Amino acid sequence: MVDAIMTDGATLPFLQGGGECGALLRQMDWSRHPLGHPAEWPDELAVLAGIVLASAQPMFIVWGPDRITLYNDAYSVIAGKRHPAGLGRPFHEMWFDIWNDVGPLIAAAYQGVGTAKDELQLMLHRNGYPEKAHFTFSYNPVRDRSGQVVGMLCACLETTASVALRDAQQAERRDFLQVFEVALGAVALLDGPDHVFRFVNSDYVRLVGRHDIIGKTVREGLPEIVDQGFIAILDKVFRTGESHIGRNIPVTLQSSPDAAPREHFLDYLFHPIRDDAGAITGIFVQALDVSERVDEEKRRQMILGELSHRMKNQLAMIQAIVNQTLRTATDLATASEVLGDRIRVLSGAHDILIRGHADSTMIGDIVAKVLALHQESGQARFRVEGPPLSIASRPALSLSLVLHELSTNAVKYGALSNNAGLVHIRWEVVSDVAGNDRFVLTWTEEGGPPVIAPRTLGSGSRLIRAGLSGTTDCEVEIDYHPTGLLCRISADLRSVHTAN
Repeated sequence: MVDAIMTDGATLPFLQGGGECGALLRQMDWSRHPLGHPAEWPDELAVLAGIVLASAQPMFIVWGPDRITLYNDAYSVIAGKRHPAGLGRPFHEMWFDIWNDVGPLIAAAYQGVGTAKDELQLMLHRNGYPEKAHFTFSYNPVRDRSGQVVGMLCACLETTASVALRDAQQAERRDFLQVFEVALGAVALLDGPDHVFRFVNSDYVRLVGRHDIIGKTVREGLPEIVDQGFIAILDKVFRTGESHIGRNIPVTLQSSPDAAPREHFLDYLFHPIRDDAGAITGIFVQALDVSERVDEEKRRQMILGELSHRMKNQLAMIQAIVNQTLRTATDLATASEVLGDRIRVLSGAHDILIRGHADSTMIGDIVAKVLALHQESGQARFRVEGPPLSIASRPALSLSLVLHELSTNAVKYGALSNNAGLVHIRWEVVSDVAGNDRFVLTWTEEGGPPVIAPRTLGSGSRLIRAGLSGTTDCEVEIDYHPTGLLCRISADLRSVHTAN
């Protein structure tokens, strides 16, 4: 007869050690316990009990038809305030609050079917209040020599803290990605020394014109930038840990190999991303498309250059007006009056340019005002003919500038630079071979000095060749004939009427 009350490690070596749980098992009253005295336990249970008590990993045994629970010190931490009362008690009594979740798994184990779960979420009340916990475990059926399932062994690990940390990190990452999604400009996150796309926001997708770059290297996702120097800059940032800032940097992008290249100007930042140990793991990319700003600056510089050109032309024009006036005036009083009239005509020509936003005006009015300041008393320097024809605001402004350039050049170098030259201006409506009406204006000079074609084109010549703004299919022909300059401007008549 074995001791009905207590045992010890010397009597039963498989119960030796085991810390607190081992001591509790040795001190337990087994006389009326469903498992009986440990000395009478089957070999399978005795071996498993020794393994569980000696293990540093949380482990427990569920044994017999009553499903009695034996566990070690590591598992007692998981049990919370249900330890030590749960030791040696049926599993469903110890874990009544999660029995609906784990009961079917234990029943399966008793049917010989093992179960493995990874980070299973359970709602426990082990410490007197509800708490969400996560566990990774396996339920393994235990058989006797005859093959009959007599119990279950579980090795488990509580992953609540690691899951909470991971969830917090994922939430933080989601928050960051949400911020990056609405951040100003194009944003991308690159991983590793090969610069693999991990994240791009919608502005980045719109900029590069590609939706399939996640998981690809920069070389694979944007092959068109390989030879533009950006890969070398990324490599340097990853190698040195030094940020790189670029401003007004041109980049050519293609949404596909068959697509037309698109030039953009970017302000951008490449900034290294570091892990907790300080090692560089990737690069943060942010870019602003400043193409419009760069284009606007170019336009501003062009306007300033054009303004400078206009000022020089106006000074030359005024000088020519003064010279013409003084050359033909009989006295200073007459010269003063005529000169004042011509300056006012020049001002009127500028008024036409300023009023270019009006819906339309008449071509004859534009020609008359621009040319009036070159008329000399008693001399017919211009022959003007053409039908009444309206012109919309945009081409009206262009025509004023073109006539202004032609007349200025005529005063400087052409038919108006002497006392004998003439300018013939004619406009008409003609039909092309397709039957479409076209507006045609011809400027013809004669009687001036021999014409020599310029070696280079100045801004005035480029303005003339630009034609009538807003019109369709505008063509400009300039013939530097030795006997006199010929300029012919042709454009679709409908667009001349409506190009506002």
